[in-house]
Amino acid sequence: MARTHGRISGLSGNEIFFLERMGYRPGQLCVGNSVVALGVVGGLGAGLSTLGGGEIHEVSELVHDGRKRAFERMEAEAATYGGIGLTGVSFDMVNHGGNLEFITVGSTIHRAASDGESEAPSGDSLQFSTSADVAKLYCQVDADFKPLSFVFGNVAYSIGLGGSIAGGFRSLGRGEVPQYTEIFDKTRHLALSRIMDEAKRCKANAVVGIETTITPLMGAQEMIMVGTASHHPQVESLGLNPVTSDMTNEELWNMVNVGFMPLRLVMGVSVYSLGLKGGIFSALQSLGGGEVAGLTEILYEAREKALARIEADAEQCGADEVVGVKTHIYDLGGGLIEFLAIGTAVKKVPGLKTHSDRLPPQAVLQDRETFVDASDSGRSAINVSTSSAASSRRTQGGPVAIVLMIIVFVFYMIRIFVLR
Repeated sequence: MARTHGRISGLSGNEIFFLERMGYRPGQLCVGNSVVALGVVGGLGAGLSTLGGGEIHEVSELVHDGRKRAFERMEAEAATYGGIGLTGVSFDMVNHGGNLEFITVGSTIHRAASDGESEAPSGDSLQFSTSADVAKLYCQVDADFKPLSFVFGNVAYSIGLGGSIAGGFRSLGRGEVPQYTEIFDKTRHLALSRIMDEAKRCKANAVVGIETTITPLMGAQEMIMVGTASHHPQVESLGLNPVTSDMTNEELWNMVNVGFMPLRLVMGVSVYSLGLKGGIFSALQSLGGGEVAGLTEILYEAREKALARIEADAEQCGADEVVGVKTHIYDLGGGLIEFLAIGTAVKKVPGLKTHSDRLPPQAVLQDRETFVDASDSGRSAINVSTSSAASSRRTQGGPVAIVLMIIVFVFYMIRIFVLR
């Protein structure tokens, strides 16, 4: 591939500051893409999987393969520039009339010229890739996490017809709905297990800076985790391979600085129903104003169940505590509420420390947009990242429509045979 933009970099001034400190220089912006379609056969399989509930393997594999091809093409482009690393790697998705385009973007970095060299070498081979931008990469490296590869794990899932029927009867009563809790808990942990498998293939013993996104996708939901597979010399002594963390890279540096090693990203899920009777009482209370006691109690119980589950996971892996816990509440409709708690289990490790005593203030600075299109033309600029959420929402209805077609087809076939 020809080098058509050798002087164009996606790195900010703040990132270039850290490149200088690490002995690197900025490289080129690289992009890889792949356009995929589910197809008729895959659509039928996905529709049947949607009926069954749980993971929709056809969609999971389609999305995974599309993203992987886009990433590999970006890596190939980076190799033509002779970069030694790719930073700030990110995924995006755009809907093109029913076809999904997966886009991967990253920026190469190069070794800086050393003493006695008139210019920096340009023929290095790609040694690592990371989801972290350069400022975050500095935090990882100073905490002794050597980056190896950008990794991701994803899963597409649905409650399904079976889960809906069984869970529907169970949801008539007040309390947790085990059928829904099991589906959500199992599928969301699949994404974590897959990013861990990717790290093992890279010979890494840690995945740090994990970011989790849940989006509508082709009539279902997709959960994707992205992070950086790394190696830390003190992980082996913990008996875990790999350790995982969803702390920010700045949080990671601070925890290592005070002697805590991340052990495991932990998640707790609980799906609760207000119940038919509770729903009626809550509706009547809402009309009168004041506290809605039924809803207050159910949300509290769901929260306690989810937090108890991440605490149990933390105890199982020998953690001292769980930090950075974030909670999310999802209204699933029909009086069903899901509570998700996610955080990182950590352990105090003797002798653990960062290379530096303190981070430069630039490490916590946030780059801001300096180009804003606020024209009244009605055609404001849309970048890939801001358009992806709307695009992914428009992909809904694929398997759902197929399922409806199957139901209609079966209905008419029954009618034909009955009339005979």
